[in-house]
Amino acid sequence: MALRLLPGPRFAERTTLRLGGRAAAELAMARPEDWEGLEQALAGSGGRPLALGWGSNLLAHDQDLDLCVVTLPEGEPLAVGQDEDGRVRVRAWGGLMLPRLVNWAAREGYSGLEPLAGIPGTVGGAVAMNAGSYGSETAALLARVLVWDAARGARWIEPGGWRAGYRAFWPEGLDQGAFWLALAAELSLAPARAQDVRLATDATLARKKASQPVSAATCGCVFKNPEGESAGRMLDELGFKGKSLGGMCFSPMHANFLVNEGRGSATAALELINRARASVWERFGVELELEVKVLA
Repeated sequence: MALRLLPGPRFAERTTLRLGGRAAAELAMARPEDWEGLEQALAGSGGRPLALGWGSNLLAHDQDLDLCVVTLPEGEPLAVGQDEDGRVRVRAWGGLMLPRLVNWAAREGYSGLEPLAGIPGTVGGAVAMNAGSYGSETAALLARVLVWDAARGARWIEPGGWRAGYRAFWPEGLDQGAFWLALAAELSLAPARAQDVRLATDATLARKKASQPVSAATCGCVFKNPEGESAGRMLDELGFKGKSLGGMCFSPMHANFLVNEGRGSATAALELINRARASVWERFGVELELEVKVLA
Protein backbone atom coordinates (compact mmCIF):
# COMPACT_ATOMS: atom_id res chain seq x y z
CA MET A 1 0.00 0.00 0.00
CA ALA A 2 1.49 3.33 -1.07
CA LEU A 3 1.13 6.91 0.11
CA ARG A 4 -2.55 7.69 0.76
CA LEU A 5 -4.30 11.07 0.59
CA LEU A 6 -7.07 11.15 3.19
CA PRO A 7 -9.63 13.72 4.41
CA GLY A 8 -8.18 16.06 6.98
CA PRO A 9 -8.65 14.94 10.61
CA ARG A 10 -9.97 17.12 13.40
CA PHE A 11 -7.12 18.17 15.66
CA ALA A 12 -9.46 17.82 18.64
CA GLU A 13 -9.41 14.07 17.89
CA ARG A 14 -5.72 13.75 17.11
CA THR A 15 -4.03 15.83 19.82
CA THR A 16 -3.68 15.07 23.52
CA LEU A 17 -5.02 18.53 24.46
CA ARG A 18 -8.25 17.68 22.58
CA LEU A 19 -8.48 21.07 20.87
CA GLY A 20 -8.59 22.31 17.29
CA GLY A 21 -10.49 22.40 14.03
CA ARG A 22 -10.06 20.26 10.95
CA ALA A 23 -6.95 19.98 8.77
CA ALA A 24 -7.20 20.35 5.00
CA ALA A 25 -5.88 16.84 4.29
CA GLU A 26 -3.79 13.95 5.59
CA LEU A 27 -1.00 12.10 3.83
CA ALA A 28 -0.42 8.68 5.40
CA MET A 29 2.83 6.83 4.67
CA ALA A 30 2.38 3.06 4.80
CA ARG A 31 6.08 2.30 4.20
CA PRO A 32 9.27 4.31 4.78
CA GLU A 33 9.99 4.27 1.03
CA ASP A 34 6.75 6.18 0.39
CA TRP A 35 8.81 9.35 0.81
CA GLU A 36 9.59 9.11 -2.91
CA GLY A 37 6.14 10.45 -3.81
CA LEU A 38 5.81 12.82 -0.88
CA GLU A 39 6.92 16.08 -2.48
CA GLN A 40 4.43 15.77 -5.33
CA ALA A 41 1.64 14.67 -3.00
CA LEU A 42 2.22 17.62 -0.69
CA ALA A 43 2.12 20.04 -3.61
CA GLY A 44 -1.31 18.75 -4.57
CA SER A 45 -2.74 18.50 -1.05
CA GLY A 46 -3.88 22.09 -0.71
CA GLY A 47 -2.31 22.59 2.71
CA ARG A 48 0.88 23.55 4.50
CA PRO A 49 2.75 20.41 5.64
CA LEU A 50 2.77 19.33 9.28
CA ALA A 51 4.26 16.14 10.71
CA LEU A 52 1.72 14.66 13.12
CA GLY A 53 2.54 11.88 15.54
CA TRP A 54 0.73 11.54 18.86
CA GLY A 55 -0.07 15.28 18.84
CA SER A 56 1.19 15.62 22.39
CA ASN A 57 2.85 19.04 22.15
CA LEU A 58 0.31 20.83 19.94
CA LEU A 59 -2.27 23.53 20.59
CA ALA A 60 -4.44 23.92 17.49
CA HIS A 61 -6.73 26.89 16.92
CA ASP A 62 -10.46 26.26 17.02
CA GLN A 63 -11.13 27.00 13.35
CA ASP A 64 -10.28 24.76 10.38
CA LEU A 65 -6.64 25.06 9.34
CA ASP A 66 -4.97 24.95 5.91
CA LEU A 67 -2.60 22.18 7.00
CA CYS A 68 -1.82 18.82 5.44
CA VAL A 69 -0.77 16.44 8.20
CA VAL A 70 1.81 13.79 7.35
CA THR A 71 1.80 10.56 9.35
CA LEU A 72 4.66 8.06 9.36
CA PRO A 73 4.66 4.25 9.43
CA GLU A 74 4.97 2.64 12.84
CA GLY A 75 6.81 -0.64 12.27
CA GLU A 76 8.57 -2.61 14.99
CA PRO A 77 11.82 -1.79 16.83
CA LEU A 78 14.78 -3.93 15.83
CA ALA A 79 18.32 -4.46 17.13
CA VAL A 80 20.43 -4.05 13.98
CA GLY A 81 23.98 -4.40 15.26
CA GLN A 82 26.56 -3.76 17.95
CA ASP A 83 29.11 -0.96 18.11
CA GLU A 84 32.76 -1.44 19.03
CA ASP A 85 32.07 -0.26 22.57
CA GLY A 86 29.49 -3.03 23.01
CA ARG A 87 26.45 -0.79 22.81
CA VAL A 88 23.52 -2.05 20.73
CA ARG A 89 22.09 -0.23 17.73
CA VAL A 90 18.29 -0.19 17.80
CA ARG A 91 16.35 1.02 14.77
CA ALA A 92 12.85 2.46 15.13
CA TRP A 93 10.62 4.02 12.48
CA GLY A 94 9.41 7.57 13.02
CA GLY A 95 5.77 6.60 13.54
CA LEU A 96 6.51 4.13 16.34
CA MET A 97 4.94 5.21 19.63
CA LEU A 98 7.70 6.13 22.06
CA PRO A 99 6.14 4.23 25.02
CA ARG A 100 6.17 1.06 22.87
CA LEU A 101 9.88 1.52 22.20
CA VAL A 102 10.62 2.20 25.88
CA ASN A 103 8.73 -0.93 26.97
CA TRP A 104 10.35 -3.05 24.25
CA ALA A 105 13.81 -1.92 25.37
CA ALA A 106 12.95 -2.83 28.96
CA ARG A 107 11.86 -6.33 27.91
CA GLU A 108 14.97 -6.85 25.78
CA GLY A 109 17.39 -5.49 28.38
CA TYR A 110 18.60 -2.35 26.56
CA SER A 111 19.29 0.62 28.82
CA GLY A 112 19.18 4.32 28.01
CA LEU A 113 15.52 5.07 27.34
CA GLU A 114 14.33 4.79 30.95
CA PRO A 115 14.18 8.61 31.53
CA LEU A 116 11.88 8.92 28.49
CA ALA A 117 9.23 6.67 30.08
CA GLY A 118 5.87 8.38 30.30
CA ILE A 119 6.50 10.81 27.44
CA PRO A 120 3.58 10.56 24.97
CA GLY A 121 4.65 10.84 21.37
CA THR A 122 6.30 9.04 18.49
CA VAL A 123 9.96 8.36 17.83
CA GLY A 124 9.93 10.95 15.04
CA GLY A 125 8.42 13.52 17.37
CA ALA A 126 10.92 12.69 20.11
CA VAL A 127 13.77 13.32 17.66
CA ALA A 128 12.29 16.53 16.23
CA MET A 129 11.60 17.97 19.71
CA ASN A 130 14.69 16.43 21.31
CA ALA A 131 12.32 15.12 23.96
CA GLY A 132 13.68 14.42 27.39
CA SER A 133 13.22 14.55 31.12
CA TYR A 134 15.28 14.54 34.30
CA GLY A 135 18.40 15.68 32.46
CA SER A 136 18.16 13.15 29.62
CA GLU A 137 17.61 14.05 25.96
CA THR A 138 16.80 11.99 22.87
CA ALA A 139 19.70 13.47 20.88
CA ALA A 140 22.26 12.01 23.30
CA LEU A 141 21.10 8.49 22.37
CA LEU A 142 21.09 8.94 18.60
CA ALA A 143 23.62 7.09 16.45
CA ARG A 144 22.05 8.32 13.23
CA VAL A 145 18.72 9.60 11.87
CA LEU A 146 16.98 9.02 8.54
CA VAL A 147 15.68 12.46 7.57
CA TRP A 148 13.68 13.69 4.57
CA ASP A 149 13.22 17.11 3.07
CA ALA A 150 11.98 18.20 -0.34
CA ALA A 151 15.36 19.51 -1.52
CA ARG A 152 17.45 16.37 -0.86
CA GLY A 153 15.01 13.54 -0.31
CA ALA A 154 15.84 10.90 2.30
CA ARG A 155 19.31 10.43 3.78
CA TRP A 156 20.96 9.17 6.96
CA ILE A 157 22.74 11.78 9.08
CA GLU A 158 25.11 11.11 11.98
CA PRO A 159 26.34 13.20 14.94
CA GLY A 160 27.79 16.38 13.51
CA GLY A 161 25.05 16.36 10.89
CA TRP A 162 22.53 18.00 13.18
CA ARG A 163 22.20 20.69 15.84
CA ALA A 164 20.43 19.83 19.06
CA GLY A 165 19.46 21.86 22.10
CA TYR A 166 16.77 22.17 24.70
CA ARG A 167 13.62 20.81 22.99
CA ALA A 168 15.18 21.47 19.60
CA PHE A 169 16.75 19.38 16.82
CA TRP A 170 17.66 20.55 13.34
CA PRO A 171 19.52 18.85 10.45
CA GLU A 172 22.56 20.81 9.32
CA GLY A 173 22.24 22.60 5.98
CA LEU A 174 18.46 22.84 6.15
CA ASP A 175 16.93 26.29 5.82
CA GLN A 176 15.24 27.54 8.98
CA GLY A 177 11.51 26.88 8.71
CA ALA A 178 11.85 24.22 6.01
CA PHE A 179 9.62 21.15 6.37
CA TRP A 180 11.44 17.93 7.21
CA LEU A 181 10.68 14.51 8.65
CA ALA A 182 12.50 12.10 10.94
CA LEU A 183 11.63 8.91 9.06
CA ALA A 184 13.64 6.63 11.36
CA ALA A 185 16.25 6.69 14.08
CA GLU A 186 19.00 4.38 15.22
CA LEU A 187 19.68 4.64 18.94
CA SER A 188 22.75 3.50 20.84
CA LEU A 189 21.66 1.59 23.95
CA ALA A 190 23.61 -0.31 26.60
CA PRO A 191 23.01 -4.02 27.23
CA ALA A 192 21.75 -4.59 30.77
CA ARG A 193 19.68 -6.95 32.84
CA ALA A 194 16.06 -6.67 31.72
CA GLN A 195 14.94 -6.63 35.35
CA ASP A 196 17.14 -3.60 36.11
CA VAL A 197 15.91 -1.71 33.04
CA ARG A 198 12.29 -2.43 33.98
CA LEU A 199 12.82 -1.23 37.55
CA ALA A 200 14.39 2.03 36.34
CA THR A 201 11.60 2.52 33.78
CA ASP A 202 8.91 1.94 36.40
CA ALA A 203 10.66 4.33 38.80
CA THR A 204 10.53 7.09 36.17
CA LEU A 205 6.83 6.45 35.56
CA ALA A 206 6.07 6.52 39.28
CA ARG A 207 7.96 9.78 39.70
CA LYS A 208 6.01 11.41 36.86
CA LYS A 209 2.64 10.12 38.05
CA ALA A 210 3.32 11.63 41.46
CA SER A 211 3.97 15.14 40.12
CA GLN A 212 2.40 15.42 36.65
CA PRO A 213 -1.18 15.01 35.32
CA VAL A 214 -0.22 12.08 33.08
CA SER A 215 -3.82 10.87 32.63
CA ALA A 216 -5.34 14.29 31.87
CA ALA A 217 -6.00 15.89 28.47
CA THR A 218 -2.83 17.95 28.38
CA CYS A 219 -0.14 19.12 25.97
CA GLY A 220 2.60 18.59 28.53
CA CYS A 221 4.74 21.54 29.53
CA VAL A 222 3.49 24.80 28.07
CA PHE A 223 6.70 26.76 28.58
CA LYS A 224 10.36 25.92 28.28
CA ASN A 225 12.35 26.24 31.46
CA PRO A 226 14.52 29.38 31.37
CA GLU A 227 18.19 28.68 31.96
CA GLY A 228 18.75 27.96 35.62
CA GLU A 229 15.08 28.39 36.47
CA SER A 230 11.81 26.44 36.53
CA ALA A 231 8.81 27.80 34.65
CA GLY A 232 6.56 25.68 36.86
CA ARG A 233 8.04 27.15 40.04
CA MET A 234 7.50 30.73 38.87
CA LEU A 235 3.92 30.00 37.80
CA ASP A 236 3.23 28.24 41.10
CA GLU A 237 4.57 31.20 43.07
CA LEU A 238 2.24 33.49 41.10
CA GLY A 239 -0.80 31.35 41.88
CA PHE A 240 -1.33 29.77 38.46
CA LYS A 241 -1.45 26.19 39.75
CA GLY A 242 -5.11 25.22 39.30
CA LYS A 243 -6.07 28.58 37.72
CA SER A 244 -8.83 28.03 35.15
CA LEU A 245 -10.53 29.91 32.34
CA GLY A 246 -13.21 28.77 29.91
CA GLY A 247 -12.75 25.05 30.50
CA MET A 248 -8.94 25.22 30.46
CA CYS A 249 -6.67 25.25 33.49
CA PHE A 250 -3.10 25.01 34.66
CA SER A 251 -2.94 21.65 36.40
CA PRO A 252 -3.37 21.57 40.19
CA MET A 253 -0.49 19.05 40.17
CA HIS A 254 2.00 21.04 38.08
CA ALA A 255 1.60 24.70 37.16
CA ASN A 256 3.38 24.34 33.80
CA PHE A 257 0.90 21.76 32.48
CA LEU A 258 -2.13 23.08 30.60
CA VAL A 259 -5.22 20.86 30.89
CA ASN A 260 -8.47 20.70 28.92
CA GLU A 261 -11.14 20.05 31.54
CA GLY A 262 -13.50 18.71 28.85
CA ARG A 263 -15.13 21.83 27.47
CA GLY A 264 -12.17 24.04 26.73
CA SER A 265 -11.23 25.99 23.62
CA ALA A 266 -8.02 27.18 22.02
CA THR A 267 -9.20 30.75 22.55
CA ALA A 268 -9.39 30.21 26.31
CA ALA A 269 -6.09 28.30 26.34
CA LEU A 270 -4.22 31.10 24.59
CA GLU A 271 -5.72 33.74 26.86
CA LEU A 272 -4.61 31.77 29.93
CA ILE A 273 -1.14 31.36 28.45
CA ASN A 274 -0.87 35.09 27.70
CA ARG A 275 -1.92 35.97 31.25
CA ALA A 276 0.73 33.63 32.65
CA ARG A 277 3.48 35.07 30.45
CA ALA A 278 2.54 38.62 31.36
CA SER A 279 2.54 37.85 35.08
CA VAL A 280 5.95 36.14 34.95
CA TRP A 281 7.40 39.08 33.03
CA GLU A 282 5.97 41.59 35.49
CA ARG A 283 7.19 39.73 38.60
CA PHE A 284 10.46 38.14 37.48
CA GLY A 285 11.45 40.02 34.32
CA VAL A 286 11.62 36.69 32.48
CA GLU A 287 10.03 36.20 29.07
CA LEU A 288 8.72 32.64 28.96
CA GLU A 289 9.22 30.80 25.66
CA LEU A 290 6.55 28.39 24.49
CA GLU A 291 7.39 24.70 24.43
CA VAL A 292 3.97 23.77 23.05
CA LYS A 293 3.60 24.40 19.32
CA VAL A 294 0.65 26.60 18.39
CA LEU A 295 -1.08 25.75 15.10
CA ALA A 296 -2.85 28.65 13.41
